[in-house]
Formats: sequence, structure tokens, C-alpha cells
Amino acid sequence: MFKPISAAIGLRYLRAKRRNGFISFISFASMLSIALGVAALITTLAVMSGFQREIRDRMLQMAAHATITSVSGEPLATWKPLVDEARLDPRIVGAAPYIERPVMLKGPREEGALLRGVDPTREGEVSLIAEKMVGGTRLASLEPGAFNIVLGRELALWLGVSVGDTVVVITSESRSTPMGMVPQFKRFTVSGMFEAGHQDFDRHLAVIHLADAQRLLRTGEGVTGVRLKLRDMDQAWDAASELVRRVDGLHRVSDWTRDNANMFRALKLEKTMMAILLSLIIVMGAFTLVNSQVMLVTDKQADIAILRTLGLTPHGVMRVFMVQGSLIGVIGTMAGVVGGILLTDNLENILKAIERLFDIVLIPGDVYYITGLPTELKSGDVGTVALIALGMSFLATLYPAWRAARTAPAEALRYE
Repeated sequence: MFKPISAAIGLRYLRAKRRNGFISFISFASMLSIALGVAALITTLAVMSGFQREIRDRMLQMAAHATITSVSGEPLATWKPLVDEARLDPRIVGAAPYIERPVMLKGPREEGALLRGVDPTREGEVSLIAEKMVGGTRLASLEPGAFNIVLGRELALWLGVSVGDTVVVITSESRSTPMGMVPQFKRFTVSGMFEAGHQDFDRHLAVIHLADAQRLLRTGEGVTGVRLKLRDMDQAWDAASELVRRVDGLHRVSDWTRDNANMFRALKLEKTMMAILLSLIIVMGAFTLVNSQVMLVTDKQADIAILRTLGLTPHGVMRVFMVQGSLIGVIGTMAGVVGGILLTDNLENILKAIERLFDIVLIPGDVYYITGLPTELKSGDVGTVALIALGMSFLATLYPAWRAARTAPAEALRYE
């Protein structure tokens, strides 16, 4: 009795039984369609966010948060002041020099790779490669002058080599011989393999000692640059930029977002397109809601006419059906949000149950490098999906409510 008359009648229509049971079925179907669309969209976004997080974390286990190189592209000879200054910054937890160059590796088979020269005593500050060793000795086996090499597991398989075998590293640099200019090359012994769980590293990365890389590539005491690891990776650009301003010379700064910009843009685009496609389920629910409301308006013609004769304005009639239709959208959205959260939280258990039931493996570990289904439920995604569903539900009520407001009482009661 304390509600506005339009809201009260709208709530009454929501609870009342229809003379035509088909209208009730259509209303329930629209509510269910909205709930399923919201739940599916929330769960899908959570799974895609989980995979993005997993890819990012595995990539950053091997890649630096920020890198500092020379502007000219020449070897960076003044790298020691950068490392010393980085250790004074509380935001930076590690700094290590490195040399990187694309090369050709030759074993029983040939394969291109990215050769990285590192200092094993400092590499642990910026990457977890030492913890990813799966064959051979530790990363400390890379000693200056020993010419040992550590390969990604997939790279070693493609080359057809294992621990103890030798590979020839062929660079793009040339040296003069009596036979003319020939490529610079050196034979290395495979002392270990690593498995990072990321295709770019396991398939294309080879690691040698920094001193061996300097000797092979003839960089003298210079390096390609300095790699940094920070406590908060989102501060990588700011911390690295401030660091180079405190050191003499011109340097180029790059961080993990810029080094992998194409990959992150592709992942973001994939997530956006998937959200748009799954939003069509909510759109279908909204169209079903329009149908049910139009049928309800037709069914309630006599009621509308009586309300009009009792003094309810056309705008009041319009609000009645907007309230009733919007409540269907609200209930469907709330049910979808709760269902999506519960489904996301139990998705891995559901996946395991399906695998046991049908005796299959849906996510093979040797293909995806993961044994479960990573999910990350973001409140922003849930809120966005809920607002989209509520907005579509509200818009779906406008036409039927406007049609109800145009009902002429005399015409509606003519055959009653």
C-alpha cells in the first residue's frame, strides 16, 4: 500500500497467474535466457582472464619487466653503472646484463633461435630459468670459456640433440679467411635443458655464458643491455625511465607491455570479440522479453482500460509495464550473476568430472602446459555484464509499455 500505484500494479502482474499460460511460459523463457547468457558470459570472461594471467605470468618468469639498451644499437659498454644504480632503487629487486642475437643452431637438424648470453650468478635476479631446468646440470654449468649451452626443451627436440651432444652456433657476423668471408661459428656442448611452459622460450631460446657470448659476437666488454625485475611490474616503465635519467649517456627503455604489445592486443581483441558474441544470448533473451510483454499488453487490454477510466495517466500505464518487464530482467540478471560465479568457482571440478565420466583429457598438459583450467573472476567484468543485461532488459520494455499507454479505453472495453 505504500508503493507508487504503477510499481504496485507492475509487481502484482509479475506474481499473478495469466489467463493464457503461454504468456507465463514466454516470460519464464526470457528470464531463463537472460540468466543463461549472463552466466555464460561471466564464466567465459573469467576463463579468458585466467588464461591471459597464466600466459603473462609464465612469460614474465623468463622475460624481464624492463630492459635498458643503447640508443645506437651498438654494444652497451657502460652497463655496470646502470646495474649499480638499479640496486639502490627499492622498487627494483634485480638487475642483470645480457646479450641477445638471432643465430642459427646446427645439430643433426638446423633451427633458428635467439641466443642469449647471461651471467649465471645474476640471472636468478631477473628470471626463473634456473628453476625451470629439466635436464642436465644446473644453470651454473655455464662457465666462462667452457662453451656450454642450455636449450629450451622443444628446441632441443627439434634439433635432435640431448644433454652431452654438441651444436654449432652460426652467427650473422662474418670473418675474413683465405677462402673469403665466412660466417662466424662456434661449437657448443649442450649442458642442460629448460621448460618454461611458454612456446616462445621453449621453442626458440638458447642460453650461454655472457663471457662466451662476448667472445663469439666480438662485443668486447659491451652487452646488449640490462634487464630489470621490479616488485610491482606495473611500475616497470617509470622505474626504468627514472633510472636512465640518473646515469650518464643516452639509453633506450622498454618494458614488458611494449615488448609484447602485439600479443596482449591480440588477447584483448579475442576476449572482446568473445564477449560480443556471447552477448547475443542476452540479446535473444531481450527479444523474448519484448514478445512476452507485447502478449501481456494484449492480454491486459481490459485492465488497462479500467485503470485509465479510474484516472491512471498514459505515463502511469507505461510505468506499470516497464516495472513488470524490468523486474523480469533484474531477476534473470541476478540469477545469471550468481550462476556464473558458482560455475566459475566450480569449473575445474566440473571439468574433472567430465573427464572421468567420458575417459578423455580435455586440456592435455603436453599441449597447453597446464593441467587445470585457470580462471580469474574480475569484479569489473561481472559488473559490466550485469549492467549490459539490465540495460538490454530495460530497453526491451519500452515498446510494449508505449503500446500499452496508447490503448484507448473505449476500444478496449467494446467487446468486454
